[in-house]
Amino acid sequence: MINVSDQPAPRSLIVTLYGAYGRFAPGPVPVAELIRLLAAVGVDAPSVRSSVSRLKRRGLLLPARTAQGAAGYELSDEARQLLDDGDRRIYATAPPEDEGWVLAVFSVPESERQKRHVLRSRLAGLGFGTAAPGVWIAPARLHDETRHTLRRLRLDPYVDLFRGEHLGFSPTVESVARWWDLAAIAKEHETFLDGHARVLHAWRQRPDTPPEEAYRDYLLALDSWRHLPYTDPGLPARLLPEDWPGTRSAAVFQGLHERLRDAGAQFAGVTAVSAPGAASGAASGAAPGHLNS
Repeated sequence: MINVSDQPAPRSLIVTLYGAYGRFAPGPVPVAELIRLLAAVGVDAPSVRSSVSRLKRRGLLLPARTAQGAAGYELSDEARQLLDDGDRRIYATAPPEDEGWVLAVFSVPESERQKRHVLRSRLAGLGFGTAAPGVWIAPARLHDETRHTLRRLRLDPYVDLFRGEHLGFSPTVESVARWWDLAAIAKEHETFLDGHARVLHAWRQRPDTPPEEAYRDYLLALDSWRHLPYTDPGLPARLLPEDWPGTRSAAVFQGLHERLRDAGAQFAGVTAVSAPGAASGAASGAAPGHLNS
């Protein structure tokens, strides 16, 4: 099958693997199985072990024994919450509604200015744009995930959250272009399309779906895609430039998801994969948990 040129980071691929298949395993995923599954996407055993150690230190993976006594790893409760939050973005299929905005207004004492940097970084990572210094804005549906994230990081004492509508003197479409770098977001969508649209096209020409090839192409596509709904906050179409590439990139991901995910589960050894998804849209007119790699 067609390979994507840039090899993703091993740690990111491990997170993607657990999000797609590992969390549906009946118990901890054995280390030997992690090595097998990551080898299929070009990651060697030492890189797997090193990356797993980093994720363990972050409290996202927990060491555990399988029923057969083999060493393995399972997701922490925190990691499961993050993946569940991410599902609502990554696998959403309905276009985003124009449901108003959530504002995050924060104030951090100078003596704790490092937390100010963490706050800005985390809000940006959730898809917030900057309305003014200390005032960040995002579509209102991101409210719950924002609360979870700020509480998990113990940043909630520094932040007030508000919901409302834009009543500014300039049209909202002009304000949105100031709050977010739409050109940079569009470029991220184009990069995804460059790497994966041809993969979907090739699969559509094939009558068969071999499990190992399906697993490899799906995992690589998901690893590339899952970051996009956080770069792109999922703005209503009326606020976006014409021919927004997010619509096309979401369609490509959804096509690969529908064609490859279940076949890939056979190679991953998972027999009961639930169907993640959400009613709310994301990725600006499109589809899409999110663990930072």
